Amino acid sequence: MAETPKLSVEKALKKLRAADAPKSKNAGLSEKTEALEDEIKRMRAQRLRLDRHQRRSAKSD
Repeated sequence: MAETPKLSVEKALKKLRAADAPKSKNAGLSEKTEALEDEIKRMRAQRLRLDRHQRRSAKSD
C-alpha cells in the first residue's frame, strides 16, 4: 500500500481557510448589496408617499 501524506492540523486549516476566504468576501459584498437595494426600495416608497401627501395638501390649500 502507498503511504498517504499527512498534513498538520495547522496546514489543513490554512488550506481550508484560503479556499473559503474569497467566497466569504463575495458573500459579504452580496449581503451588503442586498441590504442597500432594500434600503433604496424603502426610500423610494417613502418618497412616493411624501409626494402624494404634498400633492393632496397643495390641492386643498
